[in-house]
Amino acid sequence: MFTAKALSAVLLTAILFSGNACSQEISHATFNDDGAVQAPKQYYKWIHVGTPVTPHGLNGGNAPFPEFHNVYIEPTAFDHFMKTGKWPSGTQIIKERTLVRGGANCDGKTGACTEASGIGYFQGAFKGLELSIKDTKRFPDEPGGWVYFSFGNEGKPYKKTAEAFPTASCNECHQSGAETDFVFTQFYPILHSKKAK
Repeated sequence: MFTAKALSAVLLTAILFSGNACSQEISHATFNDDGAVQAPKQYYKWIHVGTPVTPHGLNGGNAPFPEFHNVYIEPTAFDHFMKTGKWPSGTQIIKERTLVRGGANCDGKTGACTEASGIGYFQGAFKGLELSIKDTKRFPDEPGGWVYFSFGNEGKPYKKTAEAFPTASCNECHQSGAETDFVFTQFYPILHSKKAK
């Protein structure tokens, strides 16, 4: 049996843990003195939310984004969104792009390949790494506080730092087409289910 003192300690721990979980500090990106952002080093340990693909073979041979998009969200921002349905300032979202794998067992028209699991699209070589950041203090004049960066488009090794894209390059598409605060949550069931009502 618990003594009154032991029970009080358990309850206090639970309350403190609950409070910390609700007010967890958001982990921000690291910037150099010249304003360039550093590539996150541990993004494979972030939360993988999904991998959309819009290949050339299904878009008349001219898809604007033909690669797989492996999307990872920094855990503290992910946790905040799952609790509130809102993206906090400091949110970091990585998109690592991989080519659609080809080969002798792939259809020349659609690009789909036949494998043991069936006919479909499979990931090939790494293509590029991009980072979206919401930081309303650092970027108060950007729509929604969101900025977008690329660490390269030619596969690994990626660049270690990146400069922000001009606003017109990315923000307009995200603002007009994304479901939740410049983020395409509609493509990721785990995010879509938690968006703010």
